[in-house]
Amino acid sequence: MPGRLLLTRPAEEVGAAFGVEMPKGQGPRANIAPGQEIVVWDGAALRLMRWGMIPVGRVNARGRPVMETIVNARSETVFAKSAFTGVRRGVVPCDGWYEWTGKARRKQPWRIAPKDGGLLGFAAIWDVWKAPNGAELAEVATVTCEPNGDVAPIHHRMGVILAPHEWLIWCAGNMAEAVNLCHPWPDGRLKLAHAEGVDWTGA
Repeated sequence: MPGRLLLTRPAEEVGAAFGVEMPKGQGPRANIAPGQEIVVWDGAALRLMRWGMIPVGRVNARGRPVMETIVNARSETVFAKSAFTGVRRGVVPCDGWYEWTGKARRKQPWRIAPKDGGLLGFAAIWDVWKAPNGAELAEVATVTCEPNGDVAPIHHRMGVILAPHEWLIWCAGNMAEAVNLCHPWPDGRLKLAHAEGVDWTGA
């Protein structure tokens, strides 16, 4: 929803899609896990952020601190929860993502990617965590919605996928425009395949 990401195409190709340069040292990655750095477009530049947000200093509806790491935020509530007040919007480029089906220790990994081989852009929210010593860390969470017909057989959620012409609208548009983009990707555009040969220990 997504569980893990992959971004294996050349960095120059990713940068060209956004019209900016990729962060230095970013090579192909077939297994990107929460807690690691991922590339995020903030509306102006591609930058590295940690996948997983800890909304330090924010409280829930009961006034209690929100402490858990948020990897995926539900589109149905992300704009209403106080825990997300003040966050910014970004786009996470990837070639696809992974999900799992089956029981523990016998789970089957699935790779989900565009049928046309194009670059995907996940809607995301991001913020900057400030440590007591003054250090700053950019953190990001992908935004999810109900699955489309391609994904529904294996998972009850999917990331909000944005078309290239929607990337800037998501990042810089008003709230109503952003909410209008939070819907499942049209059916028939994604392909699912068993994820073979992936080094799951490298995350």
